[in-house]
Amino acid sequence: MSDADSGEMSDRGDRVARDHTVEIPYRFEATVGAGVVTDDYAHLAPGEGSGVVVRVAGRVMRSRPQGKVAFAELRDWTGAVQLFALGQRTENFDAFVRISLGDWIGAVGEVVRTKRGELSVLVERWVALADARRGFGDKWRGVNDVEIRHRQREVDLWANEGAREVFIARTKIVASLRRTLDARNYLEVETPILQPLAGGANARPFSTHYNALHADFFLRIAPELYLKRLVIGGLERVYEIGKDFRNEGLSPRHNPEFTMLEAYQAYADYLDMAELVESLVHDAAIAVHGSTVISFGGRSLDLTPPWRRATMTELIEEVTGVTVALGMDREEVAGIATTLGVEVAVGESTGKIIYEIYEKTTEAQLWGPVHVTGYPIEVSPLTRVHRDHPELVERITPVITGREIAEVYSELVDPDEQRRRFMEQARAREAGDEEAMAVDEDFLRALEHGMPPTGGIGLGVDRLTMILTDTANIREVLFFPALRPLGIHHESDGSGADPNGGSDRED
Repeated sequence: MSDADSGEMSDRGDRVARDHTVEIPYRFEATVGAGVVTDDYAHLAPGEGSGVVVRVAGRVMRSRPQGKVAFAELRDWTGAVQLFALGQRTENFDAFVRISLGDWIGAVGEVVRTKRGELSVLVERWVALADARRGFGDKWRGVNDVEIRHRQREVDLWANEGAREVFIARTKIVASLRRTLDARNYLEVETPILQPLAGGANARPFSTHYNALHADFFLRIAPELYLKRLVIGGLERVYEIGKDFRNEGLSPRHNPEFTMLEAYQAYADYLDMAELVESLVHDAAIAVHGSTVISFGGRSLDLTPPWRRATMTELIEEVTGVTVALGMDREEVAGIATTLGVEVAVGESTGKIIYEIYEKTTEAQLWGPVHVTGYPIEVSPLTRVHRDHPELVERITPVITGREIAEVYSELVDPDEQRRRFMEQARAREAGDEEAMAVDEDFLRALEHGMPPTGGIGLGVDRLTMILTDTANIREVLFFPALRPLGIHHESDGSGADPNGGSDRED
């Protein structure tokens, strides 16, 4: 227990007659982080001074005045250090003892260790930097209300140390992804977020009206088609890390606004790109944990490459004990699906039914990591036909802890075949499938200029962060997740809808 912890901490009720007329400086130059002080001067013995004067700044997280002595904990993003103030030594001591929890201050003083053994900054002078007029949590012991944590992330970040650690890890993950790709001579690019057609994936888009162009546009559901056009233009290795938007429900694994990494490499195929995904995940795990053996949900998880590869039908049999194959009669496969509790829509092909069986019964049971292969052609409209099995496509889905973390493809480069598949999507759209893609004539025209063999990946940054931070809910890795605006209420229809909007999917 630190000196500042002896006794009860000051509460918001201690805030009385605060002087809000105190002039706040325009800047304060801190020379060292609070956590750095704690690390660099750990060798000091009780009662020993360092002779080094430092300038620190941050929030006061605990405060304990004791007559002519006062202690406070100062926290910044590097850690925390105790402030030690003396009535006969500290300038403006009477005001120091009235500091409220959450106030920002800057302090100047020598690094010492108190006689009770607490490393501290012995405050010579200090200055108020911001007055916290609202409190955080219960006596600064944390905020447990999920609504407050997600809606007021600024509160969560200060009150819950674990929240800060997750987002610092997220930053390390994104930086690692860039380093790995840059080291392989990929070029980072930016493509439009507002697009005249929502393409690159099967999903329902958000739409808006572009006043200057007198046209409806869409928030992108994927940057894929634009990135491929850059490959056609001669940029042989490109990637983009950015936001995508899909107007769909919320769940512990889904947010309508999410971050994706997409990368494309000329002269490569899906096997090359699967190795790239392994390297990206490996390097990110090292950046966060220093190891590829981590823990998730209390279970060990080894991310060391190479990862296992198995077909969708092999995995279905392993999990359910039943055998399905594309060569089987459709009605037989549909009957198996029904037995497994999987709903079969009228007109669904054998391949689509097998895919539904896999999604509903098998994927969530795969601890992994495993590269899932053997995808039917009808569920992959932008993927090249398998070189040895024309009923399949060259697609791999890496799965970790029951989650798809990426998609890997040998990209479709034939403009005639791409047009045919676009037309199939258009017919599905006319039949009522709101997630089917439209025919993108700009992309087809680009393909007619010639696209070399190309491999592509799409990797979910949010889901990768969930795995590497041992987090079960996507909202915990998004600074500001999608929430229903305050004041908007809807009566429940008994469907178990998420209280913050959208269906509460578990997939």
